[in-house]
Amino acid sequence: MPLILDTECEDRTESLVVRGIKEQDLTLDTPGSGVVLVVEPLLPQRIRRPSDALRFLLTLLALAAVVLLALALQRTLNGLESDVHTGTGRAPEVLSGAAGLLGGVAVLVVPVAFAVERVFHRDGMRVTQGLIAAILALLVSYALGEWLVQSGPADLRQLLTGNRDVEPLNTVLTPAIAYATAVRMSRRPHWRALMWVALGLDVFALFTATKVTALGVILTYVVGLAVGFGTLYGIGSANTRPPGSAVLAALRRLGFTPVSARRVEDDSSGSRRYLIGITGDRTIDVTVLDRDRQVAGVLYRLWRRFLLNNETRRRAIRSLRAELEREALMAYAAQAAGVRLPRLLGTSEVGTEAALLAYEHVDTRPVSELDDEDLDDELLARMWEQVRLLQAHRLAHRHLTGESIHVDAAREVYLVDARSGEIAAGDLLLRLDIAQLLAYLGTRVGAERSVRSAATALGEDALAGAMPLLQRIALSRDTRTAARRDKHLLPALREQIVALKPKAEVEEVRLERFHPRTLVTIILSVIAAYLLLPQLSQVNLVSVVTTANWAWSGVALAAAALSYVAAAVMLRGFVPESLPLGHTILAQLAGSFVKLVAPAAVGGVAINTRYLQKRGVPPGAAVASVGASQLIGLTIHISLLLLFGYLTGTQAAPSLTPSRGLLVVLLGVAVLFLILLAIRPLRRVVTTRVRAMFSGVIPRLLDIVQSPRKVLEAVAGTLLLTLSFVICLAGCVHAFGGEVAFTAVAVVFLAGNAIGSAAPTPGGLGAVETSLSVGLTVAGLPATVATSAVLLFRLMTFWLPVLPGWASFAYLQRKNAL
Repeated sequence: MPLILDTECEDRTESLVVRGIKEQDLTLDTPGSGVVLVVEPLLPQRIRRPSDALRFLLTLLALAAVVLLALALQRTLNGLESDVHTGTGRAPEVLSGAAGLLGGVAVLVVPVAFAVERVFHRDGMRVTQGLIAAILALLVSYALGEWLVQSGPADLRQLLTGNRDVEPLNTVLTPAIAYATAVRMSRRPHWRALMWVALGLDVFALFTATKVTALGVILTYVVGLAVGFGTLYGIGSANTRPPGSAVLAALRRLGFTPVSARRVEDDSSGSRRYLIGITGDRTIDVTVLDRDRQVAGVLYRLWRRFLLNNETRRRAIRSLRAELEREALMAYAAQAAGVRLPRLLGTSEVGTEAALLAYEHVDTRPVSELDDEDLDDELLARMWEQVRLLQAHRLAHRHLTGESIHVDAAREVYLVDARSGEIAAGDLLLRLDIAQLLAYLGTRVGAERSVRSAATALGEDALAGAMPLLQRIALSRDTRTAARRDKHLLPALREQIVALKPKAEVEEVRLERFHPRTLVTIILSVIAAYLLLPQLSQVNLVSVVTTANWAWSGVALAAAALSYVAAAVMLRGFVPESLPLGHTILAQLAGSFVKLVAPAAVGGVAINTRYLQKRGVPPGAAVASVGASQLIGLTIHISLLLLFGYLTGTQAAPSLTPSRGLLVVLLGVAVLFLILLAIRPLRRVVTTRVRAMFSGVIPRLLDIVQSPRKVLEAVAGTLLLTLSFVICLAGCVHAFGGEVAFTAVAVVFLAGNAIGSAAPTPGGLGAVETSLSVGLTVAGLPATVATSAVLLFRLMTFWLPVLPGWASFAYLQRKNAL
């Protein structure tokens, strides 16, 4: 790699570039010569700043938000448009003409003048970058304008043009804004003021001449910004990071006398590091914080900030000064606590674009570079001793990984990279540190040794407090990846802690504000609402209740209530142990309450498993019993679907031959099954999930088969559960005067219930309504009758049981039965 030797002097343009010279062959000048050579890789002349990419993404989001708001608030925007045109139209003609002349000329003259000024300062690359942005903005604005005029949405076209001969996006202002953005004119106050005046005059003149609309001006500005920031990131910006010579100058101001300097590997945060030799045969480590690196990884940090609760999240964006002060404060606090960190010797800003921290150099190696065999019990004890000192002084490191834990030649442990640390940390952050180190060491030495070494240093109570935080979401990115590969790691750590302190009472800790699946739920719910709203607009929701036939509604309500008894009987049949019928029915009602926040296939399983464990059934047996009920229920469900589908097809046929639709469905299922078996990743996912769901089911079924009464309960409960729902749906159809064969209603319910169970929305919300409505319509019901029947069915089976379900849930919890 080429090496650059930066001479420390007043003129920064003087530098020596040495190519092909080995680092160890360089001869460094003595301190008396006044020249110190910095050995570092050739710094790039241009860099892509993450801040430009972030601004580009934000402008795109702003563009989408403006368009959506405009479409949603058309009347408000039209009123604003009328007010603006009325106000500008009252301006005197002399003022309007002067503004048009000055604005039109200034929009062109100001960028040209800025370009001339930059060329005189030998900054032609910035001008070139601005010209590229202007050309791209011209093309983009013209292309968007043509598309909107020719084939764009009519509402948006009307808002942008006002049905007049107006450009949707002004092809003069857009390039001017993109140019000003790409040359970073906003950083030059005088030029920025001139540009804003020019743009304001031109926009005023365009409004007085009715050559622009309010929405058109807003979109012109946002599109210009987007093109400018996109060009900045695509081409890159001049590298303003201070070179090594500037770092040495800052060290001299701190009182150090450098005699040698070379750049070493960047730290885990991507910050530059230098190894500096100073007088007295001493060496210091210097970390440089560059301003342009402050937003690196900001999207990931924003996501974590949004995902995690207040106490666990980190600040997404922090100023350079705040970053410097935070790391320095953490270093001083750790030193005062007796924690073994490299001693912080001084801090300083390096110009306006960087800051440095100077540490005493300690010759160490990160633990990540050690072999697992080198991590003996003594070394583990020394690691935990440093953590104990942090915990005793309420200091949270927040990044205890193999890269931040170092070991010297005497096998003493040092903690580095404390930039993310917290002083006066709360209990949650302190427990997170323990959980993180437990998990990391578990990946290296196993769960048993990790827990045993921690218990010796911290005590069993501290480990019990950290046990609820042994969640993947709480770990650092690398440790989280390792825990994802080794799925038995975190459970093994919990088992080891429980073995040490079996009677520990530990409250569950909720780290996530929401699960990522919640976003999927919201998106799917919006899509389902979009599909259902056209049908609901044709239905009077009040009439769904008031116009329904009360006799058939009573039949449907009784069938819905019977389904909870059937579910309780079914569960009792799959559990060899004795279960009281009353409490088991209440548990099924409680499941209807949980469906509000969990998918249909998840809420019932979780409630029943928890209920069985509270009844004294071992966890493995409880999971196996619920899995057995799911497996048998799935088998009977498919069998009934095929049976009723066959009967439905034969009702309209003179001979007992399957209907064409049933054959198509069967062939489609067979093709899908073959695809799953043929694609190896899909086959692995399916088999893994099925194995995890139904592991231990076969032995549990063998226990049940030995009792004829249990077999009868299981089969009768499963059949009764399905038939009660079918009767409920059929009653809802008849309540609105619909006439559909019972077998057809059964097929529609069985198919819709399968779709609802697969949907990730709470209780299959949206998916069930859509599938049942479409199914009943295909079966021959009018769309309005089908929608009304489905709404009544969901009212009885999903919404009405919520309040009794909540009461059952609360009652069972008070009785410690759930």
